[in-house]
Amino acid sequence: MGTKREKSSPSTHKSREQWLSNAAQPALDELDTSILSFLKHHGRATNYEVGDAVGLSASAASRRIQALEEIGAILGYRALIDDRLLGKQMTVFIRITLERQSAAVLGAFETAVRHTREIVSCHLMAGQYDYMLVARVADIDDYGRLHQNELSHLPGVTRLETSFALRDVLERPKP
Repeated sequence: MGTKREKSSPSTHKSREQWLSNAAQPALDELDTSILSFLKHHGRATNYEVGDAVGLSASAASRRIQALEEIGAILGYRALIDDRLLGKQMTVFIRITLERQSAAVLGAFETAVRHTREIVSCHLMAGQYDYMLVARVADIDDYGRLHQNELSHLPGVTRLETSFALRDVLERPKP
């Protein structure tokens, strides 16, 4: 059908993990990668538009998209909002050092980070720091509140190092 996709939650990660760990599973073919590439930039496209872009009928595109959702290649659909329009003018980079890298400490930290609204991304790092966080805040006072009320209470943290972006030059939407 040519309807817009309304899926808002990702496919189950279990099937995606099973697919990724199954060496006998064939890799994505050229049509699958074309569909993913198109949807990455046109997430609200109809099945007809996707099919037209990659040389398939709307129904064939729909079946392929559904299969890609089922294996977790498509994690979901969402609206990307400019945080600045919501009063979040400042981008902050926070480097985190943990007391140790045990599974329990990493898990507790990652769980807590997921519940901190201002943090827009979190990356486990190799090198000098354990994690790199990116946060969006309104101003320096808002960051002070975030630091005092949230960041300083994250489990296992022994050191926080913060840098502020002077200007955002390039920010690509995440898949």
